[in-house]
Amino acid sequence: MDLPEFLRETQAAVRSQIRDGALFEELVFSSIVMDHLAETGMTFDPVECHYEGKVGNANLRLSGYALSEEADQLDLFVSLYANVDEPTRIPDSETEAAAKQCLRFLAQCADGKMAALLDPTSDARSLAETLHAIYNELEQIRIYVITDRIAKSKSFKTKDVAGKAVRLEVIDIERLHRHISEGKPRDELVVDFAEVCGGPVPCVSVPGETDDYDYALAAIPGEALRLLYEKFGARLLEANVRSFLSVKGKNSVNAGIQNTLRSIPERFMAYNNGIVIVADEMRLARCDNGSAGIAWLKGLQIVNGGQTTASIYFTKKKNPDVDLGRVRVAAKIIVMKTQDSVKEEALVSDISRFANSQNAVRQSDLSANKPFHVEIEKLSRTVYCPDGMGQWFYERAAGSYNTLLQRDGTTPAKLKALKDAIPTARRITKTDLAKYLNAWDCKPDVVSLGNQKNFDKFMAGLAPAEGQEAPLPTVADFKAMIAKAKIYRDAQKRIRPMFQAFQANVTTYTVSLLAELLGDRLDLDRIWAKQAVSPELLAQIATWAREVNEALHSSSGGKMVSEWAKRPECKAAVMGVSYSEPSPDIPELRKR
Repeated sequence: MDLPEFLRETQAAVRSQIRDGALFEELVFSSIVMDHLAETGMTFDPVECHYEGKVGNANLRLSGYALSEEADQLDLFVSLYANVDEPTRIPDSETEAAAKQCLRFLAQCADGKMAALLDPTSDARSLAETLHAIYNELEQIRIYVITDRIAKSKSFKTKDVAGKAVRLEVIDIERLHRHISEGKPRDELVVDFAEVCGGPVPCVSVPGETDDYDYALAAIPGEALRLLYEKFGARLLEANVRSFLSVKGKNSVNAGIQNTLRSIPERFMAYNNGIVIVADEMRLARCDNGSAGIAWLKGLQIVNGGQTTASIYFTKKKNPDVDLGRVRVAAKIIVMKTQDSVKEEALVSDISRFANSQNAVRQSDLSANKPFHVEIEKLSRTVYCPDGMGQWFYERAAGSYNTLLQRDGTTPAKLKALKDAIPTARRITKTDLAKYLNAWDCKPDVVSLGNQKNFDKFMAGLAPAEGQEAPLPTVADFKAMIAKAKIYRDAQKRIRPMFQAFQANVTTYTVSLLAELLGDRLDLDRIWAKQAVSPELLAQIATWAREVNEALHSSSGGKMVSEWAKRPECKAAVMGVSYSEPSPDIPELRKR
């Protein structure tokens, strides 16, 4: 799919949500982009949060935010949506101005001045209060400008806000297309070692021993790693690990790394286990002494050693007198050769899993080959919708939907037929499915933890008892899963335009309430057969959503609803409310 076609498809997705009841095109576009960034590991679980206003004569803007689990890393998003159908340039002056408007919002929050200017019931007010409370603990802050146009500059100079370095990046339609079409955002990370350390890095290269990869061993200068992290930030760590690591030094690993850097940097290589790098391409050159060296890497990703890399950066940042000139880091570089994206993801997952002894690996990225997911994928490729033509697509491995379109849609006619049979609206990812099923199992607090933690708990729930094998899903199970997915997605569409904030939490809790009150009476086979939820059931969902929204806010005690929703006490409070009786006219209801 080329860029113009991708742009038109993106705009069609925006307009489809507007027809389904979403209120503002810009917010829909923001949500689509933020969700993609979360799916590819470039941010955390994002929350829509719109604000536009003035403080004095200065304009302030915000479209959304994402906060790491440990509340030490923050991403803010600001959207510039033009609703264009053909690739169109946007001046750097416009994207930079939007970044500055978001910077002003952040600065006002850091100073504690923003909250008093906002409606006490708004999500922006809750965010402003939270940011003021945690600002001193933040280790990484990024602002993303997102736009449906093409920007010349994809990043701007790092800015300082109240003593914190803030990265400014642009996610334009070109960059978004590259991520989605190629299935791996690391493709844009190109490293020229002449720029970061003055010349090739000496190495031992072992090419051609397998069909899957080549590899090299090297000792990378600590200053080079620091510069790479300064330039690319946590994007260096995305790949399949996609691990955004805390660098607060809460554990012995971080503390040891920092102490070694400060006290005896010349022993760093002796004490540290080193890093494992995956890359897509490698160029070799001769070092000054005639030995082989790595001159250039494309698609560099660190799949093991994230704590080492981040700690080097932050230790130097906090202690400028640290001498990185004497620091070398052992590195194993794996250069991928396979052209099959699914095989590549599986191989990178295995490398991550077996190499990683210190850092947390995201469970969803290492689960593609679990029997449960393999079986769901098989069912999605063999079970047809009731019309006998359409299918649902279970994306077991990231990017496999686009791989299917590229592999089988070899002509415009074949591509159109494929998209008609398996449209993007019937694509479900692993984390999607975990969300739908846990919500239906009345675990809204778990779902509210975010995609990755929810997935972890979902997979833990699938683990068989000792000595037993977990049963694989059947055709009937698959159809029931799709019915639950339809309920969740249709509820989401119905609820989104009803509330200004926290729609995701209201949706999750409303679906859980529906399952608790009517789950055993709902005819899921009917929903599968019609591939739709009836207007009567959607009306009931809307009624309960209003009551759930009230329960969430009244029970929160002033806490940010998106944070309160993660707690078991919230689940107990909201699910314990007395709700209105369901309508007797819902066609999906079986008679008692």
